[in-house]
Amino acid sequence: MSSRVAAAIDAAHAEGRGAFIGYLPLGFPDLQTSIDAAVTLAENGADILELGPPYSDPVMDGTVIQEATQAALAGGFRLRDTFTAVRAIAERVDVPVLVMTYWNPVLQYGVDRYADDLQAAGGAGLITPDITPDAAAEWIAASERTGLDRVFLAAPTSTDERLEMIVGASTGFVYTVSTMGITGERAELDAAARGLVARLRAHGAAHACVGIGISTPDQVAGVLEYADGAIVGTALVRALRDGGLEQLASTARALTAGTAR
Repeated sequence: MSSRVAAAIDAAHAEGRGAFIGYLPLGFPDLQTSIDAAVTLAENGADILELGPPYSDPVMDGTVIQEATQAALAGGFRLRDTFTAVRAIAERVDVPVLVMTYWNPVLQYGVDRYADDLQAAGGAGLITPDITPDAAAEWIAASERTGLDRVFLAAPTSTDERLEMIVGASTGFVYTVSTMGITGERAELDAAARGLVARLRAHGAAHACVGIGISTPDQVAGVLEYADGAIVGTALVRALRDGGLEQLASTARALTAGTAR
């Protein structure tokens, strides 16, 4: 089956630029505004949307994102709201929507049921930061059945054997973790990302996108010298928090300006 996510990256490349992937938490500052925010992001240059349902134990998230997800949970966000939001966004823009979710909520909901409901809502697939392909047989089967993309994470510490497995199991792109540790902004992106993308390419990765620590147009441009896409989260969440949809739109436009090659 063809990957909507890979197609969006290829379309950006055909226009002479790298892909811009924007992350926002669902339910922040409330469900409807988070839907409007995702649409705003798509309308201001994001090629792919990465939406995170809030989770009570976000092992990978930095302070800004953690505070936003805690606010969303306090506001009453429920797992089923994920599908409501994805459907509402997919009806308004045709940018692929990936859900970035920890694995426990998917297991509790039911892997097949989750895949079916995400597909029915118009979602493109899942980014699964805390499960590796060797532990994801049920999800791999469900995604192949439904045509959803599955994006696994690769880290600089991953062995060649593990990278081979991650490349083989991922569709859409491989999520390339630039620095070990939590999300947030880094004054300088880790050179490990460049080396990791080269290793992923050696294992046959068609699309590698770099996330964690990218927050400025210059950093986007730097990453896109060697990667297929740049993933930005914290800078967008902060813009939404501090200046609403208007500031989110201008931040997205500025970041998109960094994607030209």
